[in-house]
Amino acid sequence: MAGFEPGDETPSVLLRELLGPAGTRPLGEEPKHLSDVADDGTPVEFSIAFDDDGALAVRVLGEAGSDNLGDRGSIAAGKRFLNAVSKRFHIPTERFAAVADLFLPDRPQGKFAVWFSLILRPRARPRLKAYFNPEVRGRDRAKDLVLEGFRRLGLDHAYDAIARHALVRGARDRLSFFAVDLDDSPLSRVKLYVSHESALTADAERAASVVQGADPLRVRGFCQALGGGTTTFAGRPLVSSYSFVEAEPDGPGTYSLYLPVRDYVPDDEVARERVGAFLAGHGLPTDTLDKAIGAVTDRPLQSGVGLLAHVSLRLGPFGSGTTVYLSSEAYGVTPPRGPADTVGSGVINSAIAP
Repeated sequence: MAGFEPGDETPSVLLRELLGPAGTRPLGEEPKHLSDVADDGTPVEFSIAFDDDGALAVRVLGEAGSDNLGDRGSIAAGKRFLNAVSKRFHIPTERFAAVADLFLPDRPQGKFAVWFSLILRPRARPRLKAYFNPEVRGRDRAKDLVLEGFRRLGLDHAYDAIARHALVRGARDRLSFFAVDLDDSPLSRVKLYVSHESALTADAERAASVVQGADPLRVRGFCQALGGGTTTFAGRPLVSSYSFVEAEPDGPGTYSLYLPVRDYVPDDEVARERVGAFLAGHGLPTDTLDKAIGAVTDRPLQSGVGLLAHVSLRLGPFGSGTTVYLSSEAYGVTPPRGPADTVGSGVINSAIAP
């Protein structure tokens, strides 16, 4: 589907290392730890990135598996995973080490402590990204942790631009992820994610406007196409992310908007229609989307909602594209919604929002 050689075992090796003990548990058994990566507690989520230039990447977001319950066990498992794969695949860990003591305390708070993204492209060395929780020491300390993280990574003024464009609605704009690419390329990214509770499309347009080349009209079209007429995104929130790279130290080089499409559709058949229409409208291959869906499940799309979890739009001078995120649904399928679960604007009933 994405051009990997038949004998390339790199993806399966990385996934086995990431899952750890969780990968050997039968799916008929309850998971020892309900991960927040996916709605059903599965510790992995798959995605396929469609670059506007035609390139494809397969990615896996995951929480390292452990036999020990709780986030302390997850932190230990994350360090075990990184130690194992960094040696085997020659992955630099200096950036992880630079901020680990900030974001990985002895008594972590929140829904997670550390996740990893595996970025896999044909005939290329695998890349890793580490995600940290800014609220891991409490929500009131999130800003301080992010500021110090940027400082340690040589981006002292990165936070200011984000604050002016994405953190303007008080408690409704939250710092949700701080992420670092684990490589030493000049385009290696440091990323900050902001969740926008009950946001309007205009809020996302404003958030995007700080990045050169991030056309607010494309953001508007994306929200309209995937949101299906939603005016206020009152379910799971829209999420903005900003990428800072060494090649562009004066401001974020890329803006991405993540739309949790599963909260704004009755079922996955409707989600597939919206995502497919958006891809086709931008000259991207819908057959690749269908192959990816078929690789994950064979259930009828109208029988559940959440397989197509969210979609992101990436804009800016360092690459643009669309990414579709797929849940494995390993432990369960969320039933489709009926008319009572959706109001006319496309906003889902708050009873089924997280």
